[in-house]
Amino acid sequence: MGEKNNSSSLQTPSCPDGRKRRVTYFYEPTIGDYYYGQGHPMKPHRIRMAHNLIIHYNLHRRMEINRPFHASPNDITKFHTPDYIDFLNSVSSETATLVAAADHTHVRNMKRFNVGEDCPVFRGLFDFCRASAGGSISCAVKLNIKDADIALNWAGGLHHAKKCEASGFCYVNDIVLGILELLLVHQRVLYVDIDVHHGDGVEEAFYTTDRVMTVSFHKFGDFFPGTGHLKDIGAQGGKYYSLNVPLNDGIDDESFQGLFQPIIQKVMDVYRPEVVVLQCGADSLSGDRLGCFNLSVKGHADCLRFLRSFNVPLMVLGGGGYTIRNVARCWCYETAVAVDVEPENKLPYNEYYEYFGPDYTLHVPPSNMENQNSPQDLEKMRIEHAPSVQFQARPPNTEVPEEEEEDLDQRSRSRLWDGEYFASDAEDEQDPEDDQTPRLNNFTLDDQSVANSSSRY
Repeated sequence: MGEKNNSSSLQTPSCPDGRKRRVTYFYEPTIGDYYYGQGHPMKPHRIRMAHNLIIHYNLHRRMEINRPFHASPNDITKFHTPDYIDFLNSVSSETATLVAAADHTHVRNMKRFNVGEDCPVFRGLFDFCRASAGGSISCAVKLNIKDADIALNWAGGLHHAKKCEASGFCYVNDIVLGILELLLVHQRVLYVDIDVHHGDGVEEAFYTTDRVMTVSFHKFGDFFPGTGHLKDIGAQGGKYYSLNVPLNDGIDDESFQGLFQPIIQKVMDVYRPEVVVLQCGADSLSGDRLGCFNLSVKGHADCLRFLRSFNVPLMVLGGGGYTIRNVARCWCYETAVAVDVEPENKLPYNEYYEYFGPDYTLHVPPSNMENQNSPQDLEKMRIEHAPSVQFQARPPNTEVPEEEEEDLDQRSRSRLWDGEYFASDAEDEQDPEDDQTPRLNNFTLDDQSVANSSSRY
């Protein structure tokens, strides 16, 4: 654990669970340098912005800081197929351009693995995947060896990636890899997803096992990825262990928590997970460029606060989020929730201060958009889920089954992004290699333990 900080910007609130946590935080200092391309809404730079706020609020002094190891191809093929990972490992923006014109096999592989539209090829693509996956596997290792109670990886949470294809800006499913690591030690893992998009890749991976229960709160309807119906409940040995909460546009803090807390309380009471994984996709925040919900930063973080109160080991991951100044605010505040402090609303001066104008505050008010989730719909959802969850209390010790491969050329492809140009801020649209903004020397944390980047613990 790092030393305690006495900054006046931090106040320890009364905590309902009354217990301090050992928190570990994984951050790869190069993560913000990866760049999906001009106009693409996914911007890894948001992770660097969140880290910058975390440092300036002195939250790093209340937790252990680690640099994640980079997952190897062998680590990643514990879930993904070797031919898909070989492709990601070999492809680059230069080879994609040069080879595509003459190599029909390469063109077919781009289509086969769903790379090129929502999921473009960019410089350092596989290293980005390795860093993200390594962070989540590292979180799992920390929890497995009981060296932390809460483990954070904001570069993780890429929940759409499938066993043998990219999807929805996601190439490697770090969440599935982290859960597989947790299953080496823990009998039951609960996965909770509060991204505005359905956590389809994780649900699909564990759809036929009862050792992992997946719970996703998401927008449903004419919306990517088009899955996550109320009646999708798992199959075979995993029947009743997938739970979906489909929502309409405009859901606010009160309505969301009115569903989240009773449903999760029931799941915790009945399923009794030994460890929980929470995907904190920030595209469910009000004002997100691709999302359509109306959650405040506090309302979003209340999900983490509620799960933290159960005293169960907790892995916390990032995910979506496309208004990057709000993503940084959200993940900074949720880091504060993890370490049990309440930061001041007024932002400290930081390297990206201009992004947060004109108010320069940590919290932003929700909009006045209409909540299209009627009280009747919400009550029906509560009745459907909370009082009558039908799974058994203690699933037997079963192995995670292999998923059957399918003909990917026949799979219908819905898109997350319609190609519209997205630039959250003028400064952000430049290639990170040309960015001269100071970075706190990227990773100056001499008083923290930094894990060796070439090995696990």
